[in-house]
Amino acid sequence: MRSVVRTVCALALLGITPAQAMDPIRTAVPNAQIVGQGVLSVMVWEVYSAKLYAPHGQWNEDSPFALQLLYLQDLAGQKIADRSVQEMRKQGFRDEVRLADWHTQMSAIFPDVYEGTVLTGLFTPGGETVFFEGEREIGRIRDPEFGRSFFDIWLGEKTSAPDLRRKLLGM
Repeated sequence: MRSVVRTVCALALLGITPAQAMDPIRTAVPNAQIVGQGVLSVMVWEVYSAKLYAPHGQWNEDSPFALQLLYLQDLAGQKIADRSVQEMRKQGFRDEVRLADWHTQMSAIFPDVYEGTVLTGLFTPGGETVFFEGEREIGRIRDPEFGRSFFDIWLGEKTSAPDLRRKLLGM
């Protein structure tokens, strides 16, 4: 409960209302509704709260969807990019040349985050992944295979956070 109050206070201090944080989602995901939500904890620390949005609250990997992370800890953007590549490898992606390219792109896109930072990743059917910090677009990766591999970090069967996956998918 204390972390929820802390998060709401952090958002208020940043001037972000829940409706504002959702605007990129409403724009890209028709009839967006929450599929599921959960918190990623590592040992005793809550790292972020995650919400999965999809049309009518029904996730389909071939339809547009959004994954929104509300950070509860401070993290360097470079560390987020590093961890993303590690997780993609765990999912089974083995093309090291593409992973290096994606790492370079993510390193340029992902900002350092602080408690209360909201990052959103949008998966588009055209294969583009668009990233937002709050309502501001911060970057795009146009490789369709990137989107699948990136979102599998949370939604794939080989995720390192199966409890969070179940909650996000409403299972």
